[in-house]
Amino acid sequence: MSHDEILRTHGEALALFGSRVHAVRDDQWDGPTPCAEWSVRDLVNHLTAEQLWVPRLVRDGAAITDVGSDYEGDVLGDDPVETWDRAAVAAVAAFSERGALGRTVQLSYGSAPADAYCTQMMADAVVHSWDLSRAIGAEERLPGDLATAALREVEPYAPGLAASGLFAPAVEPPPDADDLVRLLCLLGRRP
Repeated sequence: MSHDEILRTHGEALALFGSRVHAVRDDQWDGPTPCAEWSVRDLVNHLTAEQLWVPRLVRDGAAITDVGSDYEGDVLGDDPVETWDRAAVAAVAAFSERGALGRTVQLSYGSAPADAYCTQMMADAVVHSWDLSRAIGAEERLPGDLATAALREVEPYAPGLAASGLFAPAVEPPPDADDLVRLLCLLGRRP
């Protein structure tokens, strides 16, 4: 993907997730999600914390050890929607700065190109948009181009994800599965 495409899909994925965050009713924050042991609030907190890391890693050149435990625990506070919005805007801005996608970032597994990091973040937002949609009863069909981009990102390293313990084992998709269903099945979801 070109840098323009990476930025476009990342921005669209965050906007999609944000639309679901804005649709969460007050009585749904403690509800379950397809992510084992995560409530709706836990899921939104996870994605929000991920976005909070972006300016520090991409713009400031910080390493994981520099950030430390700054984004552990509850980062949402009293206004989860506003906190998500601010974090998402800051992440998009950091990735969109001139030359940002050409930088190297220090992640938990070592050095990585910022454009690859941005693409990983896009894929995570797409998958979790579906998780949040299912959890709150929102539309589960997601834009096909985002599903395709996320599938293309995840396929090369999907076999190792279940072994990490953070993902359920892959499930066999139906023969007529579209890219979204294939992506979800690859990550152990049952659409």
